[in-house]
Amino acid sequence: MSERSAVHVASGTRLGLARPRQEGPTDLRLVPPALAAWGTAALVPAVSAGWAMGIVIACLLAVALLALTRRRGSASWPRVSAAAVLLCVAAAAASAGLHAADLRRGPVPGLARGYATVTAEVELTSDPRLTRPRVQGDRLAPAAVLIDAEVRRVHRAGAASTATATAMATGTATVTRTPVLLIVDVGSAGRGDRAVWTVAGGSVPSAWLRLLPSTRLRVDARAAPAMAGGDRVAAVLRVRGEAGPEVVGEPSGAQRLAGRLRAGLREATDGLPADARALLPGLVVGDTSRITPELEEAFKETDLTHTLAVSGANFTILLALLLGPPGLAQQAERRGLAPRLGISLRGTAVLGGALSLGFVVVCRPDPSVVRAAACGAVALLAHATGRRRSMIPALATAVLLLVLYDPRLARSYGFLLSVVATGALLTLAPRWSAGLRRRGVPPRLAEVLGAAAAAQALCAPVVAVLSARVSLVAVPCNLLVEAAVAPATVLGFAALATAPWAMPVAEALAWCAQWPAEWIAGVARTGAALPGAGVDWPGSWTGAALLGAVTLLVVLLGRRLLRHPWWCGVCGVLLLLAVVQPPPLTRTITGWPPPGWRLVMCDVGQGDALVLAAGDGAGVVVDAGPDPQRVDHCLRSLGITRIPLVVLTHFHADHVAGLPGVLRGRAVGAIETTGLEEPPDQAAFVRRLAAARRVPVTRAAAGEERRAGELSWQVVWPPPVPPPGAPPGVLPTHPVPQGPNDASVALLVRSGGLRLLLLGDLEPPAQRALARSPAAEALRDVDVLKVAHHGSAYQDPGLISRAAPRLALISCGEDNPYGHPAPGTLAALRAGGAAVLRTDRDGALAVMGEGGGLRVARD
Repeated sequence: MSERSAVHVASGTRLGLARPRQEGPTDLRLVPPALAAWGTAALVPAVSAGWAMGIVIACLLAVALLALTRRRGSASWPRVSAAAVLLCVAAAAASAGLHAADLRRGPVPGLARGYATVTAEVELTSDPRLTRPRVQGDRLAPAAVLIDAEVRRVHRAGAASTATATAMATGTATVTRTPVLLIVDVGSAGRGDRAVWTVAGGSVPSAWLRLLPSTRLRVDARAAPAMAGGDRVAAVLRVRGEAGPEVVGEPSGAQRLAGRLRAGLREATDGLPADARALLPGLVVGDTSRITPELEEAFKETDLTHTLAVSGANFTILLALLLGPPGLAQQAERRGLAPRLGISLRGTAVLGGALSLGFVVVCRPDPSVVRAAACGAVALLAHATGRRRSMIPALATAVLLLVLYDPRLARSYGFLLSVVATGALLTLAPRWSAGLRRRGVPPRLAEVLGAAAAAQALCAPVVAVLSARVSLVAVPCNLLVEAAVAPATVLGFAALATAPWAMPVAEALAWCAQWPAEWIAGVARTGAALPGAGVDWPGSWTGAALLGAVTLLVVLLGRRLLRHPWWCGVCGVLLLLAVVQPPPLTRTITGWPPPGWRLVMCDVGQGDALVLAAGDGAGVVVDAGPDPQRVDHCLRSLGITRIPLVVLTHFHADHVAGLPGVLRGRAVGAIETTGLEEPPDQAAFVRRLAAARRVPVTRAAAGEERRAGELSWQVVWPPPVPPPGAPPGVLPTHPVPQGPNDASVALLVRSGGLRLLLLGDLEPPAQRALARSPAAEALRDVDVLKVAHHGSAYQDPGLISRAAPRLALISCGEDNPYGHPAPGTLAALRAGGAAVLRTDRDGALAVMGEGGGLRVARD
């Protein structure tokens, strides 16, 4: 056999019969310059302009010195490599220095340091985005719209507003070009808008949220220094947005076209089920405005968040549809739409360029989209050439150009994940896929499994830094959605393109796309619902290094295990058990939940959430805490699937914001609340959630008694309120609650012979009134007291003495800023003979016992 024939045979592919690939080792020459430029661009914003200029001059002098001492022959190549690295470092330092100078140039930084009130003309550079709900103490943080912008003209507001308006109109204001972040306080209307999105997935409701990039606005704002993202913006402009935006310049034609296309896609998906309606715009153009916090959390838990963002995968799918399978790009027998339509190679190239430009315009030309288009093009080019040597140089070139174009990317976790994932797909994935094929795995399955495993292995340490969590279901979930992403993306883009001209056709395409989109959302929800879907991990670079070492160890051991199928099977079963965590096995290993538990106080941080056992798989929930994820985790650990009643003692956020987690995947009979609907926005939040799930809402009043199995309870506070117009004496008179805390629902619970008093957040006035109420005699000598208001100092000693609990439970957050529980309260409880346990130190607490016996277990 000749040498050429041997090469043909060694190629192992059909192409090897006619076109052998005689490639050398991977070409790494561009990797050092790209990494050097990346590191320089990441570090330069942290130093002064003088240091940046010094780096540039030093690098240029070093290059000149290398040129003067250059020798002929092969020995000169290291000098060329060193010169390339130095030139890239100089270019990155210059680019990063210029971008950093933009943040210090002009009057805006000085105005921000003085917290001045300004009138500014700004040009928007990003889509508006609404903040997610956050609990601050007992309230939800006010909703705000965030918009990246550039200040073009600014005038410091003085005493006379007419002078300011004249200055802006006549052009006497200072002209500048400074990047800022607009924070628009949209008030109570904005909070309502956000709730509509969260619950019902409605359309964009706010004028601020409909603004397009390149729109010019005039705003009156309070300037402030940037507390975070100081390498991207020079200041924060806080705007009161109740009156709506004042537009002084319309967006560009390209942005208007992109806005119409995106609005058409939203309209085409309006009639779809909730998950598909939310997910399709995200898959196609990165529009996540309809993604609920619950769905977003499910995607994070399963490491599927990349499907919600504009990524290189979107672009690759579109080009593959046009050009055909990447592996055939070098052959005359091309596939795809272009050759089938008779388009020449030159015409196909032009069409591909137009498609690239359209992708960037429609998805907005911000850094993340430019990064996605570049990385997607690199991945497709590398696969299309079929030459391994071209893969890493192409990726390095993309990194170098992108970092020089926008040095801010050097500090972007998204950019890091894109590069790492693309590198994994170009290097590790082919080797791992080949290894799986050698062990008998079908080729297509080996390719998909190798790609998912390689991307997860390299990206997991970075994800751990961001989320302080490692997903155990990421690889299987990514495998399960792999086949659905392409049809959902293609059909979604088709709906996007046809919506402005033929809405019925777009709606039909969106209806077809809903099936793969629903599958993707279903996989995310199912994976996130598994008890062992993820494990907590240190959220630092030390933790990332530790995870990298663990991953390397797993890979090395995995290579050995692949030779022993039985051991592979055993490891697979153990991993499956760790993820599924069957309740009998979990209870045997961890002892949680303890058998015969009567009450569990969940550890939900600074808030309240309790569960009362009401039969097999059933529990009455009293309050929901501030975090849906934590209360959901608690209920799952207890095996609660049915909830006859949810009692929300009052409407403060640290008691009701976690309600979506209580309702998640469970049958709920009713929700009972206090009669005082304050704060009104949080009361409306509860009612919207209940209406969306068709759960009736009732009001609790003293004297009400209920039962669920062996569990019974009596409402002892608040007192009943006479109906409007009722004559005096119809109901006994009681003091009117002075606020949400004093209107808390208080319960006397009986379970297995134990008596438990749950006081909500009652404060001394209501506690004293309760001690004088008709229910006062029943409150003597209880077994367990849920201490009011997280153990605050505001307690009535008389009620504590009357209750005389054997066990006092306090729900509070670790290192909370309120000093809960108060030392005086702890001392009073212990002086009365009570054992005191608290969630901030003891974790979740389970109360057990029959009759006079009383035991406590900790999670």
